[in-house]
Amino acid sequence: MSPALAGRLPDFPWDSLAAAKRTAAAHPDGIVDLSVGTPVDPTPAVIRAALQAASDAPGYPATWGTPELRAAIIGYLERRWAATGLTEAGVLPVVGTKELVALLPLLLGLGPDDTVVIPSVAYPTYRVGAQVVGARVVPCDDPSQVAALRPALIWINSPANPHGAILDVAQTKAWVDAARGSGAVLAADECYGEFGWTAEPVSVLDPQVNAGVTDGLLAVHSLSKRSNLAGYRAGFVAGDPSLVGPLLEARKNLGLMLPGPVQAAMIAALNDDGHVAEQRGRYLRRRELLAPALAAAGYRIEHSEGSLYLWCTRDEDCRASVAQLADVGILVAPGDFYGQDSRNYVRVALTGTDERIQAAAARLSALS
Repeated sequence: MSPALAGRLPDFPWDSLAAAKRTAAAHPDGIVDLSVGTPVDPTPAVIRAALQAASDAPGYPATWGTPELRAAIIGYLERRWAATGLTEAGVLPVVGTKELVALLPLLLGLGPDDTVVIPSVAYPTYRVGAQVVGARVVPCDDPSQVAALRPALIWINSPANPHGAILDVAQTKAWVDAARGSGAVLAADECYGEFGWTAEPVSVLDPQVNAGVTDGLLAVHSLSKRSNLAGYRAGFVAGDPSLVGPLLEARKNLGLMLPGPVQAAMIAALNDDGHVAEQRGRYLRRRELLAPALAAAGYRIEHSEGSLYLWCTRDEDCRASVAQLADVGILVAPGDFYGQDSRNYVRVALTGTDERIQAAAARLSALS
């Protein structure tokens, strides 16, 4: 990394949890790490079998993915997200969606003269991607204010990381209309879409919100959470072919191609809905155990309509909450990772095993 680029990027936030992690790890029954939302359940057998069957892969894979993978992506988006009008020219596999989020401003050709709009409480990589190209970052949660900002790129996220809020049809349509009215690209991070608990997520690819056309729209999807594939780095972007096409050409030159066996695994994952329903059930059971335990321990849960997190506060600085929970062996993410508006919150992940979630609930009872 050049000194110039390094100077534009923040310190890696997770490094600041080292002391709390040591405290939690000293608990006699071990740490319950609910800080990073990394899957802990097995990768489904149907996916592992597909990976193994494709493991003889001596040649270079295609950046655009195989025709079978492109068909599986389109089929999934049509079946699950009511997408219409998608063609192969509008879909592209990516090497994990964090990579795409971080590189999208660069791949779109943005620079210091451009503005990127992000949510006020947001996944940090939206800001990092803008900082890579030196673009101006403006937090904004109101689509009616977009025209005055004249953005080149707008990020929305539903269900949202970290707080789990879900945009309904009218709210999503408002963002689509605002982006189109200002000439901005609207990138919708829909990576937690399979996990709506008290509301139903909607995609920007749904004709209810986009008038049946994908102009100016990109939907970003990950298989990490829905299919327990975080270690495979498997995701995709879909939408406007006039945007996806240049992304493909740039990625060819940069060598950003998904390994062939992983592409085969993605096909199996996207064509099988059963394992997703099973995993959703696991997370729902863990949510139903952890949420009341946090509430009994004095934490107020806000939003959390979807995603794999509970967004909690005791109306105190987030680092005090992190320290209190670390003292009983539970590690969570501080809200200050996600913006200045969330300094009094902590994010508690549902991505612990059943045994660890049960342990967390029991330890929280000591705080009641």
